[in-house]
Amino acid sequence: MPHILIVEDETIIRSALRRLLERNQYEVSEAGSVQEAQERFSIPSFDLIVSDLRLPGAPGTELIKLGEGTPVLIMTSYASLRSAVDSMKMGAVDYIAKPFDHDEMLQAVARILRDHQALKSNLSAPPERNTGSVAEKATNNSNGEIGIIGSSPSMLELYSKIRKVAPTDSNVLVQGESGTGKELVARALHNLSRRAKAPLISVNCAAIPETLIESELFGHEKGAFTGASAARAGLVEAADGGTLFLDEIGELPLEAQARLLRVLQEGEIRRVGSVQSQKVDVRLIAATHRDLKTLAKTGQFREDLYYRLHVIALKLPALRERGKDVLEIAQAFLQRQSARIGRDDLHFAASAEHAIRQYPWPGNVRELENAIERAVILCESPLITAELLGIDVELDDMEDDDFDSSMSSSAQTSSNSHEPTEDLSLEDYFQHFVLEHQDHMTETELARKLGISRKCLWERRQRLGIPRRKSGAVSG
Repeated sequence: MPHILIVEDETIIRSALRRLLERNQYEVSEAGSVQEAQERFSIPSFDLIVSDLRLPGAPGTELIKLGEGTPVLIMTSYASLRSAVDSMKMGAVDYIAKPFDHDEMLQAVARILRDHQALKSNLSAPPERNTGSVAEKATNNSNGEIGIIGSSPSMLELYSKIRKVAPTDSNVLVQGESGTGKELVARALHNLSRRAKAPLISVNCAAIPETLIESELFGHEKGAFTGASAARAGLVEAADGGTLFLDEIGELPLEAQARLLRVLQEGEIRRVGSVQSQKVDVRLIAATHRDLKTLAKTGQFREDLYYRLHVIALKLPALRERGKDVLEIAQAFLQRQSARIGRDDLHFAASAEHAIRQYPWPGNVRELENAIERAVILCESPLITAELLGIDVELDDMEDDDFDSSMSSSAQTSSNSHEPTEDLSLEDYFQHFVLEHQDHMTETELARKLGISRKCLWERRQRLGIPRRKSGAVSG
């Protein structure tokens, strides 16, 4: 069970964060300052440190050095985002802006722990384990340096494009539905680029208030607006030499779009309230679940910016379009959640695997991860059933294992009066039986003989490509 240290001087926030992490199977210790943490704990012994930036006595960034390699996640308010970026340059693994929601914090913690564990594994592995061709890495579930699970044809094509695009400085537009993993693609592009040692600054354009977005991105001068008591650099400037990832760029206001266009065209920024421009070297990766081309046609997105962003477009398929990847990803999430609670006996029931395959996952990978986390927490036996996943699937009148059992029984009975079926699979038997009897049986009679519902019969017909007879058949 990962052991996390929280360093936060506000008791209410510290206690709430502790309860959140403990509910999610993390061991948690806490302190109100860097000094208290030093006095009470061996700081390098923790798996992760979550610290406020501004603390009494010494800033949270002091823990980066004291942790001796332990990852440090910095918490800060939006008003201090520039300082948070500075902390990343000092060695913090990431920052999270207050106020954050629970899912955002849990996802950040899980990702940092996972990445740190992978780094330790790579460092401790013999050299020969880190070798191998690109093709070998592409067939690995974790896809080596890409860091995304799945081996469906569409994903293998995506990995190939990532490897080709990453070494360039071209702007990239990552398109896909919410929850498909667009930020993972951005991280892969950054990590495989020449900018990998420089910052990757991630900004969710939909999460920052419209009145603050220009200031946060491009910085401002003292007195530029009410409350601007001092000059401050923006996040574009902070990403100088590295990569700027703008998630949900379709939510960026038109005024900010004009400023961003200048960055892409001229390689320079001008802070809000300033008449001076300064050069920046930033690679832009943008992501959206919206149709920017349509937005551009209706005037909601700048057409010139769209074409600047659309130099290279990477399309992330929805989870429902990735075939067997959904089960690979589900198994990976199950292993991860099992490890968090110290269990190694959990596995999916046949009904759960059936539900995972059949459910359309409108929330994509994010929804799948949440469903499995919930199921692991609630399960009381080693078997995770479809019911525990809490997803709304219109199953057939019987589950797949019931269907198989019924088909086996039907096949056994049929073999006594028809040609032998011992060498046929259940799907083969279904096809054989339907083709043999559909001329003189209604659909209802066929379904009854097979021991399944008419809905299930129709779906199996569709899956196996067995059309209903249009002439000479008994009406069903």
